[in-house]
Amino acid sequence: MTSDATAMTSPLKFASSQGVTRQEDLGLLQGRGRYTDDVNLPDQLYGYVLRSPYAHAAINSIGTDDARAAAGVQAVYTAADMDGAGYNPFPKVLPLVNADGSEPNFPERYPLARDKLRHVGEPVAFVVAESLAQAVDAAELIELDVDILEAVTDPVAALEDGAPQLHEAGNLSLDWQNGDAAAVDAAFDQAAHVTRVHVRVNRLAGITMEPRGAVASYDAATERFTVHLGCQGVWAMRETLARALMNVEPEQIRILARNIGGSFGMKAQAYPEMILTLHAARDLGRPVKWIEDRSGSFLSDYMGRDYAVDAALALDLEGNFLAVKFEGHSNLGGFSTGLEPMMHTANIEKNGVSLYRTPLVHVHTRCVMTNTVPTGPYRGAGRPEGNYVMERLIDAAARETGRDAVELRRQNLIPADAVPYTAASGLTYDSGNFPAVLDKALELADWAGFEARRAESTGRGLLRGRGITCYLEVTGPPGLEMGGIRFGEDGRVKIVTGTSDQGQGHATAFGQVLEDLLAVPLNLIDLEQGDSDEILQGGGTGGSKSLMSTGKALVEASAEVVAKGKLWAGHTLEAAVEDIEFDAGQFRVAGTDKAVGLLDLARQVAETADVPDGLADTLDVNISAETPPFAYPNGCHVCEVEIDPETGRASIARYTAVDDFGNIINPVIVDGQVHGGVAQGISQILMEDAVFDADGQLVAGSFMDYAMPRADDMPSFEVDYLPSPATTNPLGVKGCGEAGVSGALGSVMGAILDALSPHGVTDLPMPATPERIWQAINEADQSG
Repeated sequence: MTSDATAMTSPLKFASSQGVTRQEDLGLLQGRGRYTDDVNLPDQLYGYVLRSPYAHAAINSIGTDDARAAAGVQAVYTAADMDGAGYNPFPKVLPLVNADGSEPNFPERYPLARDKLRHVGEPVAFVVAESLAQAVDAAELIELDVDILEAVTDPVAALEDGAPQLHEAGNLSLDWQNGDAAAVDAAFDQAAHVTRVHVRVNRLAGITMEPRGAVASYDAATERFTVHLGCQGVWAMRETLARALMNVEPEQIRILARNIGGSFGMKAQAYPEMILTLHAARDLGRPVKWIEDRSGSFLSDYMGRDYAVDAALALDLEGNFLAVKFEGHSNLGGFSTGLEPMMHTANIEKNGVSLYRTPLVHVHTRCVMTNTVPTGPYRGAGRPEGNYVMERLIDAAARETGRDAVELRRQNLIPADAVPYTAASGLTYDSGNFPAVLDKALELADWAGFEARRAESTGRGLLRGRGITCYLEVTGPPGLEMGGIRFGEDGRVKIVTGTSDQGQGHATAFGQVLEDLLAVPLNLIDLEQGDSDEILQGGGTGGSKSLMSTGKALVEASAEVVAKGKLWAGHTLEAAVEDIEFDAGQFRVAGTDKAVGLLDLARQVAETADVPDGLADTLDVNISAETPPFAYPNGCHVCEVEIDPETGRASIARYTAVDDFGNIINPVIVDGQVHGGVAQGISQILMEDAVFDADGQLVAGSFMDYAMPRADDMPSFEVDYLPSPATTNPLGVKGCGEAGVSGALGSVMGAILDALSPHGVTDLPMPATPERIWQAINEADQSG
């Protein structure tokens, strides 16, 4: 049901548990976590996916006779074997349309390749055997007869005449525009100065601690599946698997997701292997376990970023921003995965204008399919890209017009007295003091003392530079979220919600919220978030919205608990309901010492056989609450780097972050989220790069080739906060999980370019590897 309970109006303090450490960590550190690969069912079989070794090829035949006859093999499935199962192609998720109003090109995609192979790693066949080793051996016996076709990996080249065509309707999936193009062009015509930059945000592999996997079983008597897998929300995943893909009722699938082992977008969507595992379990009448290895993950996990854009910023004589425009290409990979087109269309528009008084914006993005691994949401889902491009524009404009980069930002920041502020994107920023955040970051980073540090670095033969980024995030969209509060016979209280963390610390943060609302001790609170049978509704975790959505649901659910409890307390204490007060976990008759504790009352209610008329038979509450609208985390990050000009190696010398995340429930968790996001941004600027060659082969397909950061690649972070509580949700929170990336990309690259500015270097592609930096220095010196 949808709750219309009145939300509690008293401000939440969280004073009792602000400094607590994460409650989840002890069990994880002691090896008591339960990941997908920890699940083993009686009499289970093992699945293995044969993946395409070709980036682009026409399939003539798939010979499986030898594989089917191999030792231990129970089944070998190809697309032809699954055609009669009645499954649907993967669904289009977003309601985006082309600029002319027509529907986008969303080619049908099934779990196994049919007529063509469109990227290395595309599933070709699924082998199920008594052991994983037998399944792998049998897969090597499959004969794949193909005609190899020319591949295209660059989205711009994929739109040229004569380019290889992946799909019958062409390579262009979506041609999207938004904003007043005529007004933007007029502003550019009248501008005193126009800055233009070309920026490519490189592709990243979505590396997680545990690769994807699924363990599925099927009960023929009840016609019901149970599947253990890692995902970001069991409710949404069940709906997708059941209704959209397998053509069964949602009640016929139970999803269990315990410890996820990391995700940040990569595990948010359905994958072919989920369908294959479910299909095999039903077909063979035995549980089937499939766990991807790391090599397969590189070839099949949805990747992130991969956005190239020509951006322009128009300024008047005084340096005020007049308009900004983005003309970009988004590389979708071999197929559109459903959510990916949002990243570099709507999300670029939301974050491209950022927290500046830019009156006009126009975004034009072509989403293009190429012979590469498909892409999807990845920590920030396009928002870091939008912020990064805008900050690159501002740095370039300051350099070209002879202005100070900080003062140009300050001049164009939305002033505090203008908030709430409706941006050119149409979004209304409800809270924030952007100039104050900038000032605090400059002070904390000792911006004024930089020249002394630069001189010291120069004395050691190193180049030192600094960069700054002001960013704004737009966190999760509204929807529905469950707020469940259940009282156990053992005196413990369980929170039930449809969000699902992948390491963010939900049990602790949600427990703190409930502790504040109902005064239940944190050590008596448990969290259920990974069983679809227990959930009424859920939007899953994504867009840094979990604390906003589950928090609001808990506020409303707690109000219903208190309302039920007051009725019962009036009955128990023989007082009028109007005289019952609730405070500090006690129902009390006003003006007296007559009271009963919430947990004692819940136990009494549960043990009452004959419930009086007008009273509920439990204090448990299960509601579906409308989640809050957007919130707007923001901040200012400052980075200093040192570069060895002899080797090109860049290292982070100092990193300072000041963020506005609204009210902070648990500073320990928030610090960790900032550290992780910043580390991810630094890693993208300095080392990570998912490179494909011209034939569509993934060059960086293992940890031998794909550079992952280590602890000693990161500096100590100086982190502080200047919160302006959000007005869009009762907790006043804004979200923090993705913001660190948005702050890091521009500040780190800005610092590198500043360090190289004496050599005349004004641009570098990411990642800024030692080779690229060294080459840029030498080329600039030779040409100068």
